[in-house]
Amino acid sequence: QVQLAESGGGLAQAGGSLRLSCAASGRTVSSYSMGWFRQAPGKEREFVAALNWRGDYTRYVDSVKGRFTISRDNAKNTVSLQMNSLKPEDTAVYYCAVARRTWGLPYTTRSEYDSWGQGTQVTVSS
Repeated sequence: QVQLAESGGGLAQAGGSLRLSCAASGRTVSSYSMGWFRQAPGKEREFVAALNWRGDYTRYVDSVKGRFTISRDNAKNTVSLQMNSLKPEDTAVYYCAVARRTWGLPYTTRSEYDSWGQGTQVTVSS
Protein backbone atom coordinates (compact mmCIF):
# COMPACT_ATOMS: atom_id res chain seq x y z
CA GLN A 1 0.00 0.00 0.00
CA VAL A 2 1.35 3.39 -0.94
CA GLN A 3 1.12 6.42 1.34
CA LEU A 4 0.90 9.90 -0.14
CA ALA A 5 1.76 13.14 1.65
CA GLU A 6 0.99 16.52 0.12
CA SER A 7 2.77 19.73 1.08
CA GLY A 8 3.13 23.28 -0.14
CA GLY A 9 -0.36 24.58 0.35
CA GLY A 10 -1.13 27.87 2.03
CA LEU A 11 -2.42 31.35 1.46
CA ALA A 12 -1.69 33.28 -1.71
CA GLN A 13 -2.96 36.47 -3.28
CA ALA A 14 -4.72 36.46 -6.60
CA GLY A 15 -2.10 36.42 -9.33
CA GLY A 16 0.41 34.71 -7.08
CA SER A 17 1.96 31.26 -7.20
CA LEU A 18 2.21 28.14 -5.09
CA ARG A 19 3.94 24.83 -5.67
CA LEU A 20 2.40 21.68 -4.28
CA SER A 21 4.41 18.51 -3.77
CA CYS A 22 3.31 14.97 -3.15
CA ALA A 23 5.72 12.39 -1.76
CA ALA A 24 4.92 8.71 -2.09
CA SER A 25 6.21 6.10 0.32
CA GLY A 26 5.68 2.39 0.83
CA ARG A 27 6.32 1.47 -2.79
CA THR A 28 7.55 3.08 -5.96
CA VAL A 29 4.96 4.87 -8.09
CA SER A 30 7.18 5.28 -11.15
CA SER A 31 5.05 2.94 -13.26
CA TYR A 32 1.72 4.58 -12.38
CA SER A 33 -0.10 7.62 -13.66
CA MET A 34 -0.61 10.25 -10.99
CA GLY A 35 -3.09 13.04 -10.63
CA TRP A 36 -4.16 16.07 -8.64
CA PHE A 37 -7.75 16.72 -7.65
CA ARG A 38 -9.33 19.47 -5.58
CA GLN A 39 -12.41 19.93 -3.48
CA ALA A 40 -13.91 23.28 -2.59
CA PRO A 41 -16.40 23.64 0.28
CA GLY A 42 -19.79 22.26 -0.67
CA LYS A 43 -18.57 20.91 -3.98
CA GLU A 44 -17.58 17.55 -5.42
CA ARG A 45 -13.93 16.61 -5.71
CA GLU A 46 -12.85 17.52 -9.21
CA PHE A 47 -10.00 16.63 -11.50
CA VAL A 48 -7.23 19.21 -11.89
CA ALA A 49 -4.25 17.61 -13.63
CA ALA A 50 -2.66 14.24 -14.35
CA LEU A 51 0.34 12.75 -16.06
CA ASN A 52 1.36 9.33 -17.24
CA TRP A 53 4.09 7.18 -15.70
CA ARG A 54 6.81 8.67 -17.89
CA GLY A 55 5.63 12.24 -17.42
CA ASP A 56 5.39 13.02 -21.12
CA TYR A 57 1.60 12.96 -21.45
CA THR A 58 -0.37 15.41 -19.35
CA ARG A 59 -3.99 16.46 -19.06
CA TYR A 60 -5.58 19.45 -17.34
CA VAL A 61 -9.04 20.70 -16.57
CA ASP A 62 -9.82 23.64 -18.84
CA SER A 63 -9.93 26.15 -15.98
CA VAL A 64 -6.23 25.67 -15.13
CA LYS A 65 -4.71 25.22 -18.59
CA GLY A 66 -1.84 27.63 -19.12
CA ARG A 67 -1.62 28.37 -15.40
CA PHE A 68 -0.84 25.02 -13.72
CA THR A 69 1.91 22.55 -14.58
CA ILE A 70 2.12 18.99 -13.31
CA SER A 71 5.45 17.18 -13.21
CA ARG A 72 7.04 14.18 -11.58
CA ASP A 73 10.42 12.95 -10.42
CA ASN A 74 10.39 9.17 -10.50
CA ALA A 75 13.80 8.97 -8.87
CA LYS A 76 12.37 10.78 -5.83
CA ASN A 77 8.93 9.18 -6.00
CA THR A 78 7.27 12.59 -6.10
CA VAL A 79 4.77 14.54 -8.17
CA SER A 80 4.38 18.32 -8.14
CA LEU A 81 1.85 20.91 -9.20
CA GLN A 82 3.13 24.39 -10.04
CA MET A 83 0.25 26.84 -9.78
CA ASN A 84 0.69 30.30 -11.29
CA SER A 85 -1.71 33.20 -11.81
CA LEU A 86 -3.85 31.91 -8.98
CA LYS A 87 -7.49 32.95 -8.78
CA PRO A 88 -9.89 32.95 -5.81
CA GLU A 89 -11.81 30.14 -7.48
CA ASP A 90 -8.71 27.93 -7.11
CA THR A 91 -9.34 27.87 -3.36
CA ALA A 92 -9.80 24.25 -2.32
CA VAL A 93 -8.20 21.29 -0.63
CA TYR A 94 -5.83 19.69 -3.12
CA TYR A 95 -5.26 15.94 -3.19
CA CYS A 96 -2.73 13.85 -5.05
CA ALA A 97 -3.59 10.35 -6.17
CA VAL A 98 -2.00 7.27 -7.72
CA ALA A 99 -3.74 5.33 -10.48
CA ARG A 100 -4.87 1.79 -9.79
CA ARG A 101 -3.29 0.40 -12.97
CA THR A 102 0.28 0.50 -14.22
CA TRP A 103 1.49 1.98 -17.51
CA GLY A 104 -1.78 3.79 -18.06
CA LEU A 105 -2.95 7.13 -19.36
CA PRO A 106 -3.26 10.37 -17.36
CA TYR A 107 -6.76 9.57 -16.13
CA THR A 108 -9.22 12.32 -15.34
CA THR A 109 -11.80 10.38 -13.34
CA ARG A 110 -11.63 9.61 -9.62
CA SER A 111 -12.50 5.96 -10.11
CA GLU A 112 -9.20 5.36 -11.92
CA TYR A 113 -7.25 6.18 -8.74
CA ASP A 114 -7.08 4.05 -5.63
CA SER A 115 -4.55 5.78 -3.38
CA TRP A 116 -5.09 9.29 -2.04
CA GLY A 117 -3.27 11.71 0.17
CA GLN A 118 -4.83 13.63 3.05
CA GLY A 119 -4.90 16.87 1.11
CA THR A 120 -3.41 20.32 1.50
CA GLN A 121 -5.39 23.55 1.76
CA VAL A 122 -4.90 26.25 -0.85
CA THR A 123 -6.55 29.60 -0.20
CA VAL A 124 -6.38 32.43 -2.72
CA SER A 125 -7.45 35.89 -1.62
CA SER A 126 -8.74 38.52 -3.99
